[in-house]
Amino acid sequence: MAKISADRTQDFVPIKEVRDGIVILKDGGMRAILMASSINLSLKSYEEQRATISQFQNVLNSLEFQTQIVIQSRRYDIRPYLILLEERMKEQTEPLLKIQTREYIEFIRGFNEQVNIMTKNFFVVIPYTSDLSANSASKGFSSFFKKNTRGSEDEKKDFEEKRSQLEQRVSIVAQGLNRLGIRTSVLDTEAVVELFYKSFNPGDVTSAIKLQENQ
Repeated sequence: MAKISADRTQDFVPIKEVRDGIVILKDGGMRAILMASSINLSLKSYEEQRATISQFQNVLNSLEFQTQIVIQSRRYDIRPYLILLEERMKEQTEPLLKIQTREYIEFIRGFNEQVNIMTKNFFVVIPYTSDLSANSASKGFSSFFKKNTRGSEDEKKDFEEKRSQLEQRVSIVAQGLNRLGIRTSVLDTEAVVELFYKSFNPGDVTSAIKLQENQ
C-alpha cells in the first residue's frame, strides 16, 4: 500500500503557516482566532435575554468585515484528573482516606462511562484578506506551522502592516464582546496549532491541550 507523505496531506489543508499566532493561508489571507467565554441566557430574565441578544446583534451589525464563529464540542477527557487522584491516593498515609479516594476514583470513572460529559469551546475567526496572490504569498513562507520565517525586509514590513490591520479588527471584535460580558483571549501560535491539530484529529485525545489556559 502506498504511503501518503506529510507533504501530500498538507495539500488538503489551506494553511501555509502560523506566525506569531496569526494563521497565514496559502492564498495570502490572514486569520486571527479569539477564544471567547459564554453567557448562560437561561439564568437571565426574559428582559435581560432580549437585551443581550439585541446587544449581540448590534455588535455583529457594526462590523464592516466578515467573521466566523466556531463552536468546538468534545467529550470531556477525565484521564488527567484520574491520574492526579491516583497520585494523591499513593501519597495518602491514612488508610481510611486512601480507601475513600479509591472509591471516589471508581465512582468518577463509572459515572463518566454512563454519561457523556461534553466540553465546549467558542472561537471567533477574524479575517484579513491581503493583496498577495498565492504565488507571491508562497515566496516568504517556507513550511507548514513554522513559527519563525526569515524573509526579506520588504516581506517583513508587508507582514507587519497587514498584522496591524488585522489586530485593529481583533480589537473591535474583542471590545464589542467585552461589552456583553464575554471574555476574550487571542490564541498564540502554540494554541492555534493545538486547535487545528484537534480539528483534523478529533479522535486523538492524548495530547495535552492548553487552550483552557488562554481563557
